[in-house]
Amino acid sequence: MESGDLSLEDSLKYFEQGVQLTRQCQTALSEAEQKIAVLTADDNYQNEKPLDEL
Repeated sequence: MESGDLSLEDSLKYFEQGVQLTRQCQTALSEAEQKIAVLTADDNYQNEKPLDEL
């Protein structure tokens, strides 16, 4: 949009697609984190750290 190549309508369309993709990625990441938590929940795994601490 800064270069003026896209109309406002097209810019909004691409923004909407970006928001939808972000939501899909957040959902997929959340599901993966839940699976990892389940897989590592046994008593032998004591070193679980949140991903943002890695």
